[in-house]
Amino acid sequence: MNQLADVWFYNQGWTPHAFQKKAWSEIQKGHSGLLNAPTGFGKTFAIWFGIIDHYYNNKAYQKKIKNKKSALHALWITPLRALSKEIYKATTQVSEDLDLDYKIEFRTGDTSISDRQKQRKNPPQSLITTPESVHLLLASKGSEEYFKHLEFIVIDEWHELLGSKRGVLVELALSRLKVLNPDLKIWGISATIGNLAEAQEILLGQNHQGVMVKANLKKNIQIETVLPDTIEKFPWAGHLGIRLLDKVIDIVKQYNSTLIFTNTRSQSEIWYQQIISNYPEFAGILAIHHGSLSDEIRLWVEEALHENKLKAVVCTSSLDLGVDFRPVDCVIQIGSPKGVARFLQRAGRSGHRPHETSYIYYVPTNSLEIIEGDSLKYAVKEHIIEQRIPYIRSFDVLIQYLMTLAVGDGFVTDEIFEEVSQTHCFASITRGEFDECMSMLLHGGKTLTAYDDFHRLVLKDGRYKVESRKLAMRHRLSIGAIVSDAMMKVKFMSGKYLGSIEEGFISKLNPGETFWFSGRQLGIVKVSGMEVIVKPASNNKGIVPSWMGGRFSISPDLGIAIRHSFANIHKTSGQSPELKFMKPLFQEQAKRSLLPQENELLVEYIHTKYGYHLFVYPFEGKLIHEGMAQVLAYRLGNITPASFSIATNEYGFELVSATKYPVDLDFITELLSPKSLHSDINSGINVQEMARRRFRDIAGIAGLIFQGFPGKHMKTKHMQANSGLFFSVFEEYDPTNLLLRQSYDEVFDFQLEEGRMQRAFERIENHKILLSFPKKLTPFSFPIFSESFREKYSNEDWQSRLELVKLQLEGADNG
Repeated sequence: MNQLADVWFYNQGWTPHAFQKKAWSEIQKGHSGLLNAPTGFGKTFAIWFGIIDHYYNNKAYQKKIKNKKSALHALWITPLRALSKEIYKATTQVSEDLDLDYKIEFRTGDTSISDRQKQRKNPPQSLITTPESVHLLLASKGSEEYFKHLEFIVIDEWHELLGSKRGVLVELALSRLKVLNPDLKIWGISATIGNLAEAQEILLGQNHQGVMVKANLKKNIQIETVLPDTIEKFPWAGHLGIRLLDKVIDIVKQYNSTLIFTNTRSQSEIWYQQIISNYPEFAGILAIHHGSLSDEIRLWVEEALHENKLKAVVCTSSLDLGVDFRPVDCVIQIGSPKGVARFLQRAGRSGHRPHETSYIYYVPTNSLEIIEGDSLKYAVKEHIIEQRIPYIRSFDVLIQYLMTLAVGDGFVTDEIFEEVSQTHCFASITRGEFDECMSMLLHGGKTLTAYDDFHRLVLKDGRYKVESRKLAMRHRLSIGAIVSDAMMKVKFMSGKYLGSIEEGFISKLNPGETFWFSGRQLGIVKVSGMEVIVKPASNNKGIVPSWMGGRFSISPDLGIAIRHSFANIHKTSGQSPELKFMKPLFQEQAKRSLLPQENELLVEYIHTKYGYHLFVYPFEGKLIHEGMAQVLAYRLGNITPASFSIATNEYGFELVSATKYPVDLDFITELLSPKSLHSDINSGINVQEMARRRFRDIAGIAGLIFQGFPGKHMKTKHMQANSGLFFSVFEEYDPTNLLLRQSYDEVFDFQLEEGRMQRAFERIENHKILLSFPKKLTPFSFPIFSESFREKYSNEDWQSRLELVKLQLEGADNG
């Protein structure tokens, strides 16, 4: 029974769902748990009414705070500032509607210093914030007293935080707060992921007594693939997307409001520009939203969506999460979503109300990508969904956390070692490893003792603390685990701030040159420090920025679904619209080469005027294919030394050399063997250079290098040089250094995805290999070939050259 909820729901004319009632009941019993429910069914209220019911009706708590002027009762942690504002809006509405004196505030990086100080002295009942802000509170004097009466922590969108170092920040904060208040109730809110039980255990701890509240509600999702008028038998990446612009606009016109999702910020800029150029009537009712635009622009877009003022928004993952846009009734996905969970999350942004249908249109960007329409429908139907792989042994985050505690109230080593070893991330930590982290903070470890800046902690009254105000301030400015290329502010000459752009992109441009940003064409006036001063330009030529974050690969689960689609290619009836449409392409592939089944691997060896091409099609995703190609190049080089060009896409990879190899079935089988894979990766890939670059981020998080003051960030190349120096020192004088080892582990686990690569080689070992020697390039090989062609002719008109190659192929008589 939850009287507050009953009254509020009755006044809204709503009936609570069974999962909401279940959550209220479990919270009333004092349980922690994980809530799993579809988007748009009221997950926030399922937890929120449990919290305020406890505040007003739990006698033990009321007794505890009887003489307290104010005490923090609940902490609501979200991964996004926009989501924090959304939760604040929804929960504040409840307090106003029911005339409650339950005060809610939110605290993010945007919160003013004066507001933060007020929140410290006079905390609200509930604080909505981010993982980084919680650590900033822990880095304040009196934090133990501040959190002493905390009863609830809610981690919103836990699945999003789980597979990142921000998830480790959450784990460490929870390990401390659970000790400060043993009665603490922890609740996570998560979308469906493949490892939901593990996600719950990581959140609540080993041998937890928490509950899982799952909504037994089915969200209707209508998936439709936008097909071109004709099929290109020899496609290349990106050639199709914009060609479907008219069909996309026809869809937008059918609906009240549409989100057009792209995978990268640069792609969103291109689509926005193309729509406005070809359909000027969309000016004023079309907007763009991505993570590099200023808060002001993004907030305006979000408000305009809420108020139903926009017909469409071109966006990226910046609008994936939580923010509730009720007017949105259609979603368009441009290009492969790269993962089933991401596709479902985006679909759920439309029809964001109980029992409404979510409409999502999938727009392929090349002919081969059409197959993913069939694969996504299969994955959704069969409930195939990705796991989120948690980080383990992130010593950079642990060193930062120990510094955080030392800047705050200080800490006792034995207590903190006990606490952190209870987390999932540090379950395997030894006392020796913990002591090594301490030694890096006390005197710079084995190699940096000569430098005063690395003597960071002092022992005072049995607690380790930071006494240097300079070090404490620097640390507070560096709290967090989000790393990226140094960002430069884009501003008009008037001072108006548009957003931020990576230093690496701007460094390639000169004053006077133009680029597209925030849907505008801008000319560079000058570059001053970390600011790019721009003015509007109108010559219709401009470069679209690229961002490092745009590089990600299809998930293992989507790979499984794509390979499953090959089981249906050979069917004579009952095919999906996508596979029917692709029939001419598959027939051309079968005619020129071979067409694989689900458990077969196709390998093609083709001789052209460009050299000898080895094409392999594992359908494992671009990043895995890059690693596999480098391993094969190393193995081939051991047979006969040769130099190779490598090209990859989501479906396969190509090795080209001037050297002819004795390719037959036995040769290929041996080449693709999973044996000695780890040593071949080490030998065939410049793992050391990858680790050196990875170390830059690790050194930044661990506080070895200071990343600069706000608005005066250290240049990326300087950070790389500084971290490179530490890397070299550790390699030579301290090869077992924890941070050094971590950089190699992260390269193998997250960049090369060694485990996934190993599974791919093992899977291939059990597949039938189809070896083909086509006379010309095939429909499967042409898109990969075009990737290397693009690199080769980057300064020339590669598209017209490629078109010429394609015409020759289409005109070639294959006999």
